[in-house]
Amino acid sequence: MAKTAGVLVARLIFAFVFGMAAAFKFVLMGMDATAAEIAGAGFPFPLLLAWVAAFFEVALALAFLTGLYFTEAAIVAIAYVLFLGVSFHGPDRWSNNPMEFGFFIDHFTFIAGLLFAAVHGPGNALVLHAKRNSRRK
Repeated sequence: MAKTAGVLVARLIFAFVFGMAAAFKFVLMGMDATAAEIAGAGFPFPLLLAWVAAFFEVALALAFLTGLYFTEAAIVAIAYVLFLGVSFHGPDRWSNNPMEFGFFIDHFTFIAGLLFAAVHGPGNALVLHAKRNSRRK
């Protein structure tokens, strides 16, 4: 019972974090402010990337809520969080603001949780399963 509850709470936290990130892009900060941050990090097509990131974060939130493609979502989320940590809080930002190092390290804590989730899966409660097409002969 405690294991099931722990897994469900962890899934909710992951879903909330990615959902909140998407909400910041869609509503709270807006796409233009998000695009400005992306442009400030030196990426081309910042508005397009902002929209892609927002929808990607919604997809991750849904995967964590439903458990659908959970392990795959966790692995992709690991790569995404690592990319964000390096791109927006990496070593080139530490000299100007020492707090950036802490933000950078926080990403690795999140990655550790995602890695644990990827290895152990979504648990058995409240999990949707993808229908697999199988050919029987």
